[in-house]
Amino acid sequence: MNPEQAYEWLASHNRETALLASAEQLLAWDQRTLIPPKGHAHRAQQLALLARLIHEREIDPRVGEHLARVEGSDLVADPLRPEAVNLREWRRNYDRAVKIPPKLAEALALAAAEGQTAWEEARPLNDWAAFEPFLGRLVKLSREAAEGLTYTTEPYDALLDGFEVGETAAGLASLFGALRDSLVRLLDDIQGSSRTPEVAVLARHYPQPLQEQFCREAAAKIGYDFAAGRLDYSAHPFSSGLGPGDARITTRYDEGFFNTAFFGALHEAGHALYEQGLPPEYWGAPRGMAASLGIHESQSRTWENLVGRSLGFWRGFFPRAQELFQALKDVKLEVFHFAVNRVAKSLIRVEADEVTYNLHIILRFELERALINGGLEVKDLPLAWNAKMQEYLELTPPDHRDGVMQDVHWSAGYFGYFPTYTLGNIYSAQFSAAAAKDLGDQEGLFARGEFAPFLNWLREHIHSQGGRYRPRDLVRQVTGEERDSRFLVDYLSRKFKDLYGV
Repeated sequence: MNPEQAYEWLASHNRETALLASAEQLLAWDQRTLIPPKGHAHRAQQLALLARLIHEREIDPRVGEHLARVEGSDLVADPLRPEAVNLREWRRNYDRAVKIPPKLAEALALAAAEGQTAWEEARPLNDWAAFEPFLGRLVKLSREAAEGLTYTTEPYDALLDGFEVGETAAGLASLFGALRDSLVRLLDDIQGSSRTPEVAVLARHYPQPLQEQFCREAAAKIGYDFAAGRLDYSAHPFSSGLGPGDARITTRYDEGFFNTAFFGALHEAGHALYEQGLPPEYWGAPRGMAASLGIHESQSRTWENLVGRSLGFWRGFFPRAQELFQALKDVKLEVFHFAVNRVAKSLIRVEADEVTYNLHIILRFELERALINGGLEVKDLPLAWNAKMQEYLELTPPDHRDGVMQDVHWSAGYFGYFPTYTLGNIYSAQFSAAAAKDLGDQEGLFARGEFAPFLNWLREHIHSQGGRYRPRDLVRQVTGEERDSRFLVDYLSRKFKDLYGV
């Protein structure tokens, strides 16, 4: 078999594997949205079986044989050619997959499916004791996976690399430490301000049907294609890119607080816009996939915050919000805009402001790093959580529901995922600064409801590139600079010093 034939076999094999994975994602989407309560046990078995079948395909010895036939050939001489990009990532994925025994892959999938169900049932009841065994099993299995994957410095690196290629815990600790110091200084300045936003206007009555209508209108206006997606309810907002023509989003509603549903929907729409902008001709291969979770989060955080919390955005959307919600009839635009940009130490990550949000992520990064490396046991996690909350935000959760159990990620075994949110914030500010050089100030465009120029810029520079570049290479390609958190610090400082007059 010559290199061209070997490559075609790999392309066909991996596309079929991707089809199986998309079926697995669909079952997972259904589990978190529409499944009847008694269907969870059976669904866990379905997901475990699919995970085993997918893993068996990933470690098929023929994959390694055909990779070796193509490597070094003229077909992949240009590293940015689609074939070379695909081969690069297929090799990486294969080398990782063969280190995980099929039984472990299946056990992880089963534990994740059962863990998410346990979390959804236990969190509303504040029942840590019921959830703890499920989390304990996931940590145990994840530690096994980390040891099997091998690492240079610490086990957590092996899992982190699965979400953001090339990152290490030590490297992130340094990056996040410098960012934390800057954020704490900014937070101190803001807390010294005499200005106080009227957040009570956000805690009025906002009927769920009208919230859903407003979320749909806003998502469509920024470019989300509902003919290729849908909006549903879930206990924790998420998005699912199931394949070309199918990128779904969810949010959750609180009739007594405006921000929850709306900014959750914008965040997930940002993810889905990325999925809808990926090149469909490369679907099923790395060239047609997102560059990384960090880059994915840059898109969601961009639309949620840099766009969705801007004054220009609300100049365009606030009149419609006042039409829909009686609660906003007597509220001025500037009052509302200040309220949705309030900076305050809070318990809940998904409701945190732009300044304190990354402190929530750093807390989780440090805890999961200790969990995987063995410095922290699951039984001690609630106390460790509360101690970190007190250290970073000077708050102590009143219960587990709004403390250690507030996020879905650990219940799904996603250890190494949380850091990608802060990486996404860093990337988003740097990308937006580059876009501003090309497009100029966009506040006026947003005020007129014109989001296409910015979306098209993202499509050209980021979405259409798919997995052509790895994260840091993509940042360098798009911005002409290395990744740098100063763009995020500069953006936050300008915005909030102006709002708070400090």
